[in-house]
Amino acid sequence: MLTIVRSLALNGLESYIVRVEVDVSSGLPGFELVGLPDAAVREAKDRVRAAIKNAGFDFPARRITVNLAPADLKKEGPVYDLAISLGILASTEQIDSGLVNDYIFIGELSLDGTIQGVNGVLPRVSLLPLDGYEQVVVPVENADEAALIQGIKVYPTTNLNQLIRHLQGEEPIKSHFVDINKFWTGRNLSGDMAEVRGQLAVKRGLEVAAAGGHNVLMLGSPGSGKTMLARRLPGILPELSLDEALEVTNLYSLAGMLQSGQPLITERPFRSPHHNTSTSAIVGGGKYPKPGEISLAHLGVLFLDEVAEFRRDALEALRQPLEDGVVSISRVHASITYPARIMLIASMNPCRCE
Repeated sequence: MLTIVRSLALNGLESYIVRVEVDVSSGLPGFELVGLPDAAVREAKDRVRAAIKNAGFDFPARRITVNLAPADLKKEGPVYDLAISLGILASTEQIDSGLVNDYIFIGELSLDGTIQGVNGVLPRVSLLPLDGYEQVVVPVENADEAALIQGIKVYPTTNLNQLIRHLQGEEPIKSHFVDINKFWTGRNLSGDMAEVRGQLAVKRGLEVAAAGGHNVLMLGSPGSGKTMLARRLPGILPELSLDEALEVTNLYSLAGMLQSGQPLITERPFRSPHHNTSTSAIVGGGKYPKPGEISLAHLGVLFLDEVAEFRRDALEALRQPLEDGVVSISRVHASITYPARIMLIASMNPCRCE
């Protein structure tokens, strides 16, 4: 029997629907997973098998084929565990296949059937209203994050049994709602420009740069206050709007850097990578490209302390993103563009001997 369950995948920050097609047929027992899965997706077969058994359901001793469509796009991460498990249960008639048609499912399964949080939930669900889907099931840890998107119903779940009871109408889960205003806690900065005494010329220069979005190079002896002043620069920048906050939060969600209990980034980012940071860490990259420091500083400040010590190729890689406001990363598996509208603040000593 064939069952189709829907989940979500990402190509950079672009979300698209994945049809998890599960077919359970007669034949020698086996579990085949196709559709360009990475290692984390392929390992889902072991997590799903244990989770279904430990949740009190029967795992079929039959031939199982799972296709993640569209098959020409790479799938990564454990976000499809929940959809695969429901597809197997529906294909073996342990639940009604019609129960899963109106939902999008996101979540990683533990071996005991617990649903674990995943990265990148906010950018995944952000396009659901445009695609015509209104209901999404997510782990409890990601509920606040997903509920930031208006126009969808978010159902937070803790385990597979709870979700099945909800789908069957036995114990409905209340849709989750968050008041965005409660996350606007006001500015919580590490330093205030008003605390700086003296340095009138530098402060004036930083004010002009903040007003016009200009880049700055500070040249001065060690201990003269270059880093102190740079860290206080976000305090004189305008506050983020809601749309800007969601842009920044999308990037941090994808990178897995959202703090527990604070699903929305409300402060302008300040990133200060060490001078021995690799080029791919600064501009983004990896086998499956992730945002780098320049994207994590989007709509904020990227501070390069001791800029003369950075690798030349890392500095050269910043040229185009600074001009275009985006960074494009091309790899064998994908070509991805991330936003990178930043203020670049750099500092250095007058001489390398200092």
